[in-house]
Amino acid sequence: MASHRRPKQPSRARVTVLTATAAAAVALTSQAAQAAPKPSKDEVKSKVDKLYEEAEKATDKYNGAKEKQDKLEKQVDRLQDKVARGQEDLNELRGGLGSLASAQYRSGGVDPSVQLFLSSDPDDYLDKASTLDQLSSQQVEALKKIQEKQRTLAQERKEAADKLKDLADTRKELGNKKAEVQKKLGAAQKLLNTLTAKEKQALAAKEQRASRDAGDRVDLGKEVPASQRGQAALAAAATQIGKPYVSGGSGPNSYDCSGLTQWAYNQAGVQITRTTYTQQNDGTKIGRGELKPGDLVFFNNLAHVGFYAGNGQVLHAPHPGASVRYESMSYLGTFQFGVRI
Repeated sequence: MASHRRPKQPSRARVTVLTATAAAAVALTSQAAQAAPKPSKDEVKSKVDKLYEEAEKATDKYNGAKEKQDKLEKQVDRLQDKVARGQEDLNELRGGLGSLASAQYRSGGVDPSVQLFLSSDPDDYLDKASTLDQLSSQQVEALKKIQEKQRTLAQERKEAADKLKDLADTRKELGNKKAEVQKKLGAAQKLLNTLTAKEKQALAAKEQRASRDAGDRVDLGKEVPASQRGQAALAAAATQIGKPYVSGGSGPNSYDCSGLTQWAYNQAGVQITRTTYTQQNDGTKIGRGELKPGDLVFFNNLAHVGFYAGNGQVLHAPHPGASVRYESMSYLGTFQFGVRI
């Protein structure tokens, strides 16, 4: 028979030690929390700017995936339409052979050559020279057309299937990049929420001053434009001053940085690509000393792009919470290079 023993109770001394240890741990945790200094407004702003930069990079990847998805969708539609038309042509060719078989049956039966036409595997029959001997040149030509159509159709179906797989992969990538952008922006907002009402007001006032200055007191100098189209693109971008920055925005109601540059150049009759990491290859790279109004300017490891507007000023879509405006190059981080379209 199994024995049942009462569990051994902890000694009073042991309970006292454990209680003291737990209290000490709570006290240390409390002290550590108190010891961690609250980040200053400038530290928060610096961290938020870094998160915005990372979000812009993720947005660029998102825009690239979106552009690829749109192209793939059009390609898939064209291929599927082509396959459907090819199947109709094949059915029509086979229908013609069916009519020939019916006529031969009514006149005394279907001979081996027509049986060949109606086979689901004409290639197998064509390999048999004895059967070919029974066919007229016109019949051989008809059969070859069916064979060719079958091969083409199989190839087109495979191509359509491959494109559909690419499309599914791209849609998955699109979802991942969108989630990454939202995560970065959420982290930035969480940091901003740690500021006091007074600190938030100070940052908002700074943004407001930047946007107001963009429209009121910007000295662009009298530099010669990069080109007639560059001048036209810059002028188009200037009409969008005050429009909000939105990740993935490409106009006309909102923009991200590369969305603004693409839209503006489109207004000037020039097609450029959608993302910063592709726009860098849309023209000739130039140094800072060579910049002219209408050139694209890139910053922070291709995280940001805008228009050089003259006199050291950039016209751009800055970041979430801001609007399209002029801003001094000295405030935009690390300059990489310019690109003349």
